[in-house]
Amino acid sequence: MIKTIRPLVFLPTFLILAAALILSLVDLDTFIKVTGDLNSSILKNFSWLFSLGSFYLLGLVVVTYFSKLGNVRIGGEGSQPMIKKPQWFMIVLCTTFAVGVLFWTTAEPIYHLHAPPASFGIEAASPNATLFAFSAMFLHWGPTPYAIYCVPGLIFALAFHNLKMPFSISSSLRPAFGRLITPVVANIIDSLALYSLVVGMASSLGTGVLTLLGGISQYIDIERNALTLGIITAIIVGTFILSAISGLIKGIARLSKINFWMLIALFVFIFFCGPTLYILSIGVEGLGAFLQSFFRLSLFTGQAANDPWPQWWSVFYWAVWFAWAPITAMFLGKISRGYTVKEFIQVNVIYPSLFVFLWISVFSGTAIFMDTQSAGELYNVLNNEGIEQLLYYIMNDLPFSAITSFFLVLIAFISYVTAADSSTDAIGDLCTKDFTSESDAKTSLPIKILWGTLIGLVSWIMISTVGIDGVKKLSYLGGLPATLIILACSATLILWIKKPELVAVKSKK
Repeated sequence: MIKTIRPLVFLPTFLILAAALILSLVDLDTFIKVTGDLNSSILKNFSWLFSLGSFYLLGLVVVTYFSKLGNVRIGGEGSQPMIKKPQWFMIVLCTTFAVGVLFWTTAEPIYHLHAPPASFGIEAASPNATLFAFSAMFLHWGPTPYAIYCVPGLIFALAFHNLKMPFSISSSLRPAFGRLITPVVANIIDSLALYSLVVGMASSLGTGVLTLLGGISQYIDIERNALTLGIITAIIVGTFILSAISGLIKGIARLSKINFWMLIALFVFIFFCGPTLYILSIGVEGLGAFLQSFFRLSLFTGQAANDPWPQWWSVFYWAVWFAWAPITAMFLGKISRGYTVKEFIQVNVIYPSLFVFLWISVFSGTAIFMDTQSAGELYNVLNNEGIEQLLYYIMNDLPFSAITSFFLVLIAFISYVTAADSSTDAIGDLCTKDFTSESDAKTSLPIKILWGTLIGLVSWIMISTVGIDGVKKLSYLGGLPATLIILACSATLILWIKKPELVAVKSKK
């Protein structure tokens, strides 16, 4: 395995994680202060870049869709799809949807309902606050984050499959920047992207472990300690490693299909057993409010009124999406062979956004309805028990709560595993020397196992000792370099929009 590893990509992230763990164990206060100060500085000085960058990428997706580049086929004119389109959509949705949206689409709107931005002059818990909550939800989980994944994913897909470039972030930069992307620069770029994703995965895994422990504790009297956290972490890590090493079709695709239909079952249950008429009406009205305020919300930095709300929410989200995007996009690009650029945008932006609009209408609508009918009871649950308990609390107010809450635990487990196995797959390929579209996928299996184990170990140590906040603060720091990488990559897409013939090649197969 040592002979196949790219050491300048693998070692820096590994050493940074090791140093962070040692510092957190030796001097926790210093660790929290240093990471907190760096995180605050980035959010304060680069809020404008995150907001403008995300808005720009969404605009670039629209331009690409209607350009001549939209007709170019990924892999060449004669290439055949790796997977069928419905299966492709399921993988994309479950890779990007992840476990967070399960809980945040009920928790986040309650925060916005009771604490809208001060500069908007909206009264808390008012009808206008309800509409603002929906506008914010559609912004944070709709087309914009999918565009952040889509642009680098599309660029990589064309570079990897059409131009036969290596499995590297630098492949997306080379067409526009040429000789400036030296081997050393390429390794630095890939290492930064790897750091962003690995620490983000550790943070997400920690959150997922705590959420699952909270769900299991409703059925079993289980104590939260290093042993129980370690057992749950090991089960999750073992599952997503097995899925990743099983291959795309046997592992990731099958798991995505199971995850998708479980999400649909939960969606249908809450739609019919929840406040159905309210969901339909508020979803339509909320979409109208989002469209009306889209430009203001997208570019809202809070500077004029010194309002911290964007840094708490929108800017924070953009930073996190950007941090995950480079390597997640490589996986999305890898599986897209055989489809046109327009189809790529449809499956990676349009269809998931439509699904999320429906999902938010049902879950956020149900949460807001219950909160307003109970005079803010859900807001009290959030403040006193945390977001991981809110959805379980909502399920307990619906029929068959004992069954549905257990079903929710299973969905949370599979949702995280589905998102993690795709990222592990991409990490393994990125750390492998000379991995191309012609390479045997089994080449990177040992590296996938190693990274999956390391991610699980980092997450377990952090949540068992210093808590998840430490890993989260590290993950936010990956947002800035990832943003710069993706915005630089967009120059390649602009080049191809002007000259689509540069990637419109015929397949050799």
